[in-house]
Amino acid sequence: MKRAILIVLDSVGIGEMPDAAKFGDAGSNTLVNIKKAFPEMTLPNMCSLGLSKIDAPDANILGDYSEIKGCYGKMAEASNGKDTTTGHWEIAGIITENPFPTFTKTGFPDEVMEEFKKETGLGYLGNIAASGTEIINVLGDEHVKTGFPIVYTSADSVFQIAAHEDVIPVEKLYEICKIARKILTGKYAVARVIARPFIGTSRNYKRTSNRHDFSLPPTEKTLLDMVKEAGLSVSAVGKINDIFLGAGVTDFVHTSGNLDGIEKTINYIKRAKNGLIFSNLVDFDMLYGHRNDVEGYGKALMEFDQKLPEIISAMKDDDLLIITADHGCDPSTPSTDHSREYVPLLVYGTNAKNNVNLGTRKTFADIGKTICDYLEVKKIPSGTSFLNDITK
Repeated sequence: MKRAILIVLDSVGIGEMPDAAKFGDAGSNTLVNIKKAFPEMTLPNMCSLGLSKIDAPDANILGDYSEIKGCYGKMAEASNGKDTTTGHWEIAGIITENPFPTFTKTGFPDEVMEEFKKETGLGYLGNIAASGTEIINVLGDEHVKTGFPIVYTSADSVFQIAAHEDVIPVEKLYEICKIARKILTGKYAVARVIARPFIGTSRNYKRTSNRHDFSLPPTEKTLLDMVKEAGLSVSAVGKINDIFLGAGVTDFVHTSGNLDGIEKTINYIKRAKNGLIFSNLVDFDMLYGHRNDVEGYGKALMEFDQKLPEIISAMKDDDLLIITADHGCDPSTPSTDHSREYVPLLVYGTNAKNNVNLGTRKTFADIGKTICDYLEVKKIPSGTSFLNDITK
């Protein structure tokens, strides 16, 4: 049975899009700028699939590999945005024309926060745009003292709630997030409410892996639904299940980091009988992009690259591997937010062609349409399949 393995390297962009300046992202190029600032980064396995041959500014510096065993290209985001939900939904076939609301400048309005207090029976701290790692150290002591959750947002469309696991247990925090999700509708309908549990003591607080995202439901059927409705499995790794609110998913696992996500992806490759394996590796974005940690980001990319042969060796002859991203998050720029970038497109399979340039795709949805074609399921309406370009 045919299987498609889709791995999203969260935030690994490959150059600014033409409208990047409108988003404040002129000059962003996550992969290339990391290489320039951290030349020790080497990605031989991704480059052997064509990463350094992608038509992007200075992509050639990522590595020089003459024997290319994959297909390669880059994709533009057709949606109006640069956030996690928008990017993943577009990969799966939903083009988002109206961006999700953000509250970076003023925080959430009084009517939202008063309803939050009323429904939760709790006060709150913060309600500002902030770095998640910084705000828990700024407000962590007050949180421990008062028991009030810390509310914050970012340039993304998110309502984040942080709480110490010894003050507000994880399951209680999830309940608070569900209440917030019900409140945040209409013009306040942010893409995600995110639980951000942490542990530790004063000035030494640390977020845990018990994060959970409470997303809006997809606005229409996606690639995942098409695969599931055809009677095939849809195995979700990492935050994929959260992003799609479980729609179209038949089995899922959460992860505690990139390496855990890679191992769980490999486990699905070894045991899933058919269908789609859809993975998100979040550390690039969460731990390094948002913290402007160039070296950490580069080392994480090398870590994935070193595991890529293990992923490929677990594949069967009829498997198709696609590696991409959902947006950029260039750690070399002053911004700590996502960047409006093209994303790489790498495709590999025993029965796929070698050294095929797939060019610049007009939408991330080309992946979803291609997988529908490959698995022979009902097609999503958006995107253009490149299956004929890669089939031997």
